[in-house]
Amino acid sequence: MLYDLARLVFFSLDAETAHGLGIAALKQVGRVLPAATPLAGRPTTVMGIDFPNRVGLAAGLDKNGEAIDGLARLGFGFIEIGTITPRPQPGNPRPRLFRLPDVHGIINRMGFNNAGVDALLDNVRAAKFKGVLGINIGKNADTPMERAVDDYLAGFEKVYPHASYVTVNISSPNTKNLRALQGASELDALLAPLKAAQQRLADAHGRYVPLALKIAPDLDDAQIANIADALRRHRIDGVIATNTTIARDKVQGLPHGDEAGGLSGAPVRVASTRVIRALAGTLAGEVPIIGVGGIFNGRDAQEKIDAGASLVQFYSGLIYRGPALVRECVATIG
Repeated sequence: MLYDLARLVFFSLDAETAHGLGIAALKQVGRVLPAATPLAGRPTTVMGIDFPNRVGLAAGLDKNGEAIDGLARLGFGFIEIGTITPRPQPGNPRPRLFRLPDVHGIINRMGFNNAGVDALLDNVRAAKFKGVLGINIGKNADTPMERAVDDYLAGFEKVYPHASYVTVNISSPNTKNLRALQGASELDALLAPLKAAQQRLADAHGRYVPLALKIAPDLDDAQIANIADALRRHRIDGVIATNTTIARDKVQGLPHGDEAGGLSGAPVRVASTRVIRALAGTLAGEVPIIGVGGIFNGRDAQEKIDAGASLVQFYSGLIYRGPALVRECVATIG
């Protein structure tokens, strides 16, 4: 009920203003209240990490790690922050975030707007949170594609000591040509040096931090098979399926439905689950899957698990449903 009232206020504002106010409020909550504990669920071990429950926050909501402690109070079993880039960048011009309430969707073309990796790490160090923290890394928009690996390596090196796992985001549609990194040769050229860096950093820091790859929902079966093969060959620890979609078939004719950017929320549920199921069939348990996309109730979360995911995450569902969604999904899947 309380969130229903808050949502009326937030939805009366433009989406990005509301987002900023929400992060500011969560930041204050986390600052004044003691450290939170996750909701009791079904503990599970994925990528060598012990998760207290299987429900997590997807990257994108808290890009700079400003509200980690406030978000932890919602009961998540794990929190993923970012996407962060090596250098600060403003992202794309506003407006760049749009709600599609008729279909419980969101379109964003934020463009990895963030304060840079050093600012994020300052926030991580200041947080009271001691749970499972994923950090999602990307490339700066002005870094040439032929040097994209340099940005990923720089980000990986900096966040490694502070992350429970690190996600490599190559699937946002809002950085020019970024999704080209999902191609077979491009993916090999990215994953090989990251895997080498992971081993070097594990030796240097005395602990192994898993690497996960976040992929798009707009992939055909051949592309999914190629990605699965790369994940196995490079011994990547996990795959997050999926990011936002560039498809618009489910939002045609709706206000803002033709805006450029990535579409998330309920309209991406079916496509996301299709990719999860195809990955699970190809990987046969060799690489764990984190399922993301269109989770708005416990049934949606269970659908991802049934398709082959070991864990789930959401972001858009939290905007529309609020903290009740965390509780419902934990009660359903643990």
